[in-house]
Amino acid sequence: MKPKKESTTAVVRNKYTAQFKEQALERADRDGIPKVAQDLGLAESMLYSWRSKRRQTGQPFEEQKLQQAELARLKRENARLGRVAFLKKAAAYFAKMPK
Repeated sequence: MKPKKESTTAVVRNKYTAQFKEQALERADRDGIPKVAQDLGLAESMLYSWRSKRRQTGQPFEEQKLQQAELARLKRENARLGRVAFLKKAAAYFAKMPK
């Protein structure tokens, strides 16, 4: 049995700013997605995906990022408050126990 070859190629994922996405989509609206994708070195599917996300929410990417950050902050705060409520109940329970 042959030993398996280990893959040493790492997948590089580029992160694009909201501003870059907006500008790319504006160009795509003017010049067409295939041309803009080729000029920017992007896959056409990426531009189509960005465009559909923008259409679904009806908001620019910058606002979407702000809303996602606010949602994450609220989830963390909710989890923290849940832990505080649990600790208060536990403290009240143990305070009532006879010594």
